[in-house]
Amino acid sequence: MARVVVDVMLKPEILDPQGQAVASALPRLGVDDVTSVRIGRRIEIEFAGEPDLDRAREIADKLLANPVIEDFALHIAEGDSQESQPAEAPA
Repeated sequence: MARVVVDVMLKPEILDPQGQAVASALPRLGVDDVTSVRIGRRIEIEFAGEPDLDRAREIADKLLANPVIEDFALHIAEGDSQESQPAEAPA
C-alpha cells in the first residue's frame, strides 16, 4: 500500500491565531528562542499499488485545502516510518 502525505498550511500572509497562541505560551515553558509558530494539518492518503501524485494533488486542491488561504505540499511516505520524501512541486 502506498501513502501520500499532504501538508496543508495557511499562506504566509494569513494571520495564524493558533500559532500565535503557541508562540506566546512558549516563554512560560522556558523556551525563549522561538520567533514564530505556524499551525497546519497533515493528511495521509493511502493508494492501492503505486502512489498517484496527480490524483493526490487533485484531491488536495479540490477538497483538502482552501486555495484562497492555504498552500499544500505533497510527500510520498516511505515504508511504515514517519519519514517522507518531498514530491515534485505542482506546475
